[in-house]
Amino acid sequence: MPEDEPQTPEEPAAHAVLAFDFGMRRIGIAVGDTLTSTAAPRPAAAVRAGEPDWTAIDREVRATQPRLLVVGVPYNADGSAGTLTGAARAFGTALRARFGLTVEHVDERWSSLEAGAALKRNRAGGARSRRVRREDLDSVAAAVILERWLAGERRIEPP
Repeated sequence: MPEDEPQTPEEPAAHAVLAFDFGMRRIGIAVGDTLTSTAAPRPAAAVRAGEPDWTAIDREVRATQPRLLVVGVPYNADGSAGTLTGAARAFGTALRARFGLTVEHVDERWSSLEAGAALKRNRAGGARSRRVRREDLDSVAAAVILERWLAGERRIEPP
């Protein structure tokens, strides 16, 4: 290439990202990509006797082939660690060990409220005909978490 032609930096390739809204009964799951910066809910994974349904999570990882995983970490309104903060971080560590993928954390404060409001709007507007189930709420919350990450809320530091 001639020296007088400007060089443009290579754009990073678009890739899939899988996000999780950790809970003690269910783990909401959403998939998105870095090209469109959009997220869509996937079926939630159950948690039984404190153990995530790894078969369901494995299935989602195989189906979406993400390059990165995002886990929502719950904090209290004042920013202090919540009762599930440590468990959500431990879940992120387990994901990293199991899949060998980078795991990033996002502050998930109010993601469930935001998800609930979105689901109610969709139902009121006719876009959703059935009653909102808890599994739906958890996976839409995971989509909210992923949209936050895609918008630039990339990392939170441990408390």
